[in-house]
Amino acid sequence: MSAMETVCDGEEPEVITQACLLSEFSERGEVRALISSLPDIHDDTVSREATIEKFVVIMDRYQEQPHLLDPHLEWLLNMLLEMIRNEKSPPLMVHLCFKFLYIISKVRGYKIFMQLFPHEVSDVQPVLDLLCRQDPKDTETWETRYILLLWLSMTCLIPFDLSRLDGHLSTDPGQNRESIMDRILAVAKSYLRVSDKSRDAASMLVSKFVTRPDVKLKRLGDFLDWCLTTISQTSEITMEGTVTLDGALQSLAQLFKHGKRDDFLQYAPTVLQCLNQKRILESNQATLRKLGVKVVQRLGLTFLKPRLAKWRYQRGSRSLAVNLAQSSVTGSVEATKTDLESVSQEEDYDIPEEVENIIEQLLVGLKDKETIVRWSSAKGIGRVTGRLPKQLADDVVESVLECFSFQETDNAWHGGCLALAELGRRGLLLPSRLSDVVPLIIKALTYDEKRGACSLGSNVRDAACYVCWAFARAYEPSALEPYVNQISSALVIATVFDRNITCRKAASAAFQENVGRQGTFPHGIDILTAADYFTVGNLNNCYLTISVYIAGFDEYTKPLIDHLVAMKVNHWDGVIRELATKALHNLTVQAPEYMANTVLPQLLPMATGLDLHRRHGAILACAEITHALYELATQNNSLVTDFLSSDTIEGLKNIHQKLSDKKQYRGFGGELMRPAVCGLIEKLSLSKMPFKDDPVITGWQWLIDDSLKNLHLFSGGARRAIQDATLSALAALCQQYYQVEPGVADVEMQDQLVSQYLSGLMSPEVLTRCGCALALGSLPPFMIRGKLQEILPGLQAACKFVQKAESKTEARRDAATAISQVCVAVGVCAQGSPDRVLCEGNIRPVYEALLGSMNDYSTDSRGDVGAWVRAAAMSSLMDVTLLVVASAPELLSPDLVQRMMCCLAQQAAEKIDRYRAHAGTVFLRLLHSTDPAVPHIPHREELLSIFPPETGISLNWNAASQAFPHITQLLRLHQYQYHTLLGLTVSVGGLTESTEL
Repeated sequence: MSAMETVCDGEEPEVITQACLLSEFSERGEVRALISSLPDIHDDTVSREATIEKFVVIMDRYQEQPHLLDPHLEWLLNMLLEMIRNEKSPPLMVHLCFKFLYIISKVRGYKIFMQLFPHEVSDVQPVLDLLCRQDPKDTETWETRYILLLWLSMTCLIPFDLSRLDGHLSTDPGQNRESIMDRILAVAKSYLRVSDKSRDAASMLVSKFVTRPDVKLKRLGDFLDWCLTTISQTSEITMEGTVTLDGALQSLAQLFKHGKRDDFLQYAPTVLQCLNQKRILESNQATLRKLGVKVVQRLGLTFLKPRLAKWRYQRGSRSLAVNLAQSSVTGSVEATKTDLESVSQEEDYDIPEEVENIIEQLLVGLKDKETIVRWSSAKGIGRVTGRLPKQLADDVVESVLECFSFQETDNAWHGGCLALAELGRRGLLLPSRLSDVVPLIIKALTYDEKRGACSLGSNVRDAACYVCWAFARAYEPSALEPYVNQISSALVIATVFDRNITCRKAASAAFQENVGRQGTFPHGIDILTAADYFTVGNLNNCYLTISVYIAGFDEYTKPLIDHLVAMKVNHWDGVIRELATKALHNLTVQAPEYMANTVLPQLLPMATGLDLHRRHGAILACAEITHALYELATQNNSLVTDFLSSDTIEGLKNIHQKLSDKKQYRGFGGELMRPAVCGLIEKLSLSKMPFKDDPVITGWQWLIDDSLKNLHLFSGGARRAIQDATLSALAALCQQYYQVEPGVADVEMQDQLVSQYLSGLMSPEVLTRCGCALALGSLPPFMIRGKLQEILPGLQAACKFVQKAESKTEARRDAATAISQVCVAVGVCAQGSPDRVLCEGNIRPVYEALLGSMNDYSTDSRGDVGAWVRAAAMSSLMDVTLLVVASAPELLSPDLVQRMMCCLAQQAAEKIDRYRAHAGTVFLRLLHSTDPAVPHIPHREELLSIFPPETGISLNWNAASQAFPHITQLLRLHQYQYHTLLGLTVSVGGLTESTEL
């Protein structure tokens, strides 16, 4: 479980996690060969780099399972050390061996790996001499220095006084040599000032060396004085100063961690005073602040006697098997109670006054702007509190809870969560405090603070999941039982509805831990099966599928719905708002009365409120819930009005009017409000709301027409959404409210809309033409019949390309699309009326218009924009042809089919990949159509030999290397030669090499 910070939530990619299934170190033979080859390849740069790369790739496979290397570490180390110790090994090869050692230590961890280094008395001098010969400024060999420092750290553990290694030093005054002790200290000090990773190893060396009994007696005070002097006299303004401070602080942290309390207690006040004077915790460098916190917490542990607080909460058995057996759980509860009752009055002991200052600094660190500082502070709070008397510890807990004030930033909330998790994990958060803590954690699980166009808080939510995970391990089921419903609901909500994938997975992991450790979460196993760590990776699946399953359990139904209404319908991210409204639609079936009587009355005021995002989400939610109630009513053979009160119906009807009165359809707000209200119009129409002949219908129609007419006033990103929503609303509105009886249009509205949209086809605004063309294509069949001889000629005229006229490419594209939509809507009847259906009297002009659009090669600054028209014409030709073939194939004359197939073949030789693929797909769809087959296709048998039926699946038209070998075979067929050659000629003249023959 990790607490991770995301400064600004970005839409994360879906993560696919693959379990690591390694069972042993299977590449040992290959690794042995690589190491054995080092003497032969060390002086060849290319071979050396290749060998290193191979070794890194192999070792990186074991990053998640480093323990698999343990049985092999000894022979790996011995092989490399043998080469290092060989006097004949050139320096370059020695450095290469140390690089390999570093790679191994990085994977296994230096704490484990360094214990394997030989550390006899005879190793001290050679390792120290080799280290002294290194150049600290050589950036290529830092691994050598790092490993040597770790090795020296181990050799320092020999249980002999180091003065024995000095030989004749004391008896030969003529020799001006330093003692081994002074040499090692000098090396350590020098490497505490370097900027590479050797600095970390040097601090480890200090912690092992200076705490030796003989060195501690002679040099501990001097070394601490050197550290404090370095800290006091060094400025962090320069990079060199920052590095020096880093080394000195690391040394102090390691010394106070590994040294004995009795040895360091006398120095602790001085060190704390130095840090306070230097104001390390106010540094601009996050790393220095983190190290400052580490030193401060270690000082706190030095001031306090090492003891386990008798008052701390101790859970009984930690075994999952025992926990799942009810009798064992009951027994452990009783045992714990007995233990707590038998605890004697804890002894009084004095707390040094410096501890208060230390705790204050750690509490400030919880609010730091960097996660590493907050995390270190939280650990320090947990460690120090564990040594305090009960009352003082409770004061610390109270101070931590102050981090959860509404006045605090997300940093404080995050640090507070980390601290609570640490306190709970250590038994320092007594069950009596849970009544204060749990509500705060529930809030933290939904913490989302808006900042501009995004929000902060994913790190807080992640850390809150960590708290719930820690509590599952820390407390008996009886202690958490009063809060089970709150915690389980909050974790389920975070699991399925959190925007951030990390938080969803963290919540799922915390829920799983509670199910296993507590065993009291309602329907825990069932929910985990549906919402495990991996399935929650897909956001759509969480909102639209998993949430519906979980809501089937009564304990979670209303919490899920309430969260969506309170937190997600008004979310800053439009994707989340739309998913939330769709989720409400899916959840309505679980609680229809609650949705109708509680949720909708809550949403209606929000739908006309001041906040734009809240307004947008509420309108969409009202639409989705109403439509879901209609679907439910239909299943029960009742009306949607049986669910809705008269006030709710009136509120839904008045949304458009109130927004119109407040002029909410203008500007940026209009880009959200128009598609939202059009969505509302569509859903209310589909729900058959009783608004026929109501003035609201006129208002809705005005909004639809105004949106289509003024598409050019909106930004490109919003334009498509407005257009799509408007057309869907128009179709639903006509279907429900413009029929005087089934299949018979309201003549007045039919005349008005058709004439209005036909006149719009000649508008000087190209986007108005687009909207009106698609509006004609969206009309229901009963609105088109009787007007077909007006609509089709109008659309056919809009398809025509006029030379030297202003480019209307988008209008021609949409007119070509609308032609097929109109034809499909009215259907085909060979001998029918040309004013009502597609028939012998009007089919040729339709094909002439679409085939003419296939020759649109107009260009402008955007490139080959005519391709948009050609693609739309191809789709329309396919739809109309399959429609005609299904009902009246005799309407297709051989010349029309030949021209269509030849034009498609020409487009299939297109140089632009996606349009070539589109043409090829249409060509094969018509060729392979068998139910029924398209008549009069020229050279059908030869075409089927070139493009057998399985080609439709196997041939990748996007790849020129696959498409053109098939297309060029059409040159053998007489009727396709000209158009295929024409298409290929255009492709050869293109700018790319991929389409050249």
